[in-house]
Amino acid sequence: MARTKLYLDTRAVKDGKPAPLKVAINKKSKTALISLNVFLLPNQWDKKAGKVVNHPNRLFLNNYIAKRHIDIDTLLLKLIESGEIANMSALDIKNHIIYQLSPEREEDGKERLFTHRFLKFAETKKESTRIVYMNTYKRMHQFCADLDKLTFEDITREWLTAYDTYLSETSPSRNARNVHFRNIRAVFNEAIDDGVTKAYPFRRFKIRPVATMKRSFSVEQLRELFNAPTDEHTEKALDIFRLIFLLIGINIIDLCKLRTINNGRVEFYRSKTNRLYSIKVEPEAMEIINKYKGTEHLIDILDQHKNHRSYTGILNKTLKEVGTLANDKNSKPVFPQLTTYWARHSWATIAASLEIPKETIAAALGHGGNTVTDIYIDFDRKKVDEANRRVIDWVLYGKL
Repeated sequence: MARTKLYLDTRAVKDGKPAPLKVAINKKSKTALISLNVFLLPNQWDKKAGKVVNHPNRLFLNNYIAKRHIDIDTLLLKLIESGEIANMSALDIKNHIIYQLSPEREEDGKERLFTHRFLKFAETKKESTRIVYMNTYKRMHQFCADLDKLTFEDITREWLTAYDTYLSETSPSRNARNVHFRNIRAVFNEAIDDGVTKAYPFRRFKIRPVATMKRSFSVEQLRELFNAPTDEHTEKALDIFRLIFLLIGINIIDLCKLRTINNGRVEFYRSKTNRLYSIKVEPEAMEIINKYKGTEHLIDILDQHKNHRSYTGILNKTLKEVGTLANDKNSKPVFPQLTTYWARHSWATIAASLEIPKETIAAALGHGGNTVTDIYIDFDRKKVDEANRRVIDWVLYGKL
């Protein structure tokens, strides 16, 4: 294990000249020296007490030396706690500490601060992903007031475990908390790739997902939902859910941004993957689109709501009320846990029940690989179009 001590280096100093005071770092019988830029005559240094004596500025010098020695020991302790020191020589330790203490490295030093890298990393993401990262940043700050002062080496397994305990007080879902830890891990991975740190607490802190509740309907349940009674409050919500299903589980953000129909298709770059996506608009979907035509967009959602996020919250809340009529106190919602996710998952489940190939289902949901030729794209679209028509015919009309 490494240790330090103060050392007046008189080896190359002639008689009568002051010698440099240094901190000696010893590891495995090897020594590396860090100069403190303090020069003393031999009779001005008490080796046993480790203090300056017989010097007109001894009080100032002793305070300065003690602080500098503590700074070096603190950095050494961090290396020990992180386990990073195991593969470092005495010279490696010296160079690391000098880099940390150098006043010229203030800007470079920010790179070793976890939140500095975290915020830079978040800025490279698209808006929706950046919002998720900033939520993680907010929760970390609530947990740790000194977050902005922490280096990567300070984010240990123990720190992550304590943070997880804190999150569990307001977020009992394991998978919801895992989102925060995946964000933290992604920043660590980038920092390691860039040579900023060797610390990696996720070797021992594992992110383990928990199986989630099934969020798909059988064809019988979907028919029951589509025929559920509605009133003025819930009619549009159920229509939008139907439209999402008819457009193969299109994401709300993409549905909100649609502007035109070209050659019977809606074509867009999917927000989540930035891949070009094309869906044939079947007559049943067109009927709903015509019912809720927008001024600038295909659907009037953004005519009435600030953005897709605010609408998604309202839509999911309203969907939970479908089947409950305002004038009937005894009526109950059809599926009280209903959200828009069920449309996408149900489409995939029903397509699989019709023995539609997995590759076609993946392509329909936008999970396939990037297409590279127009021939492949046309083939892909044709298969997806046929699959969607089969799903619609089976759900709405019982036709196989």
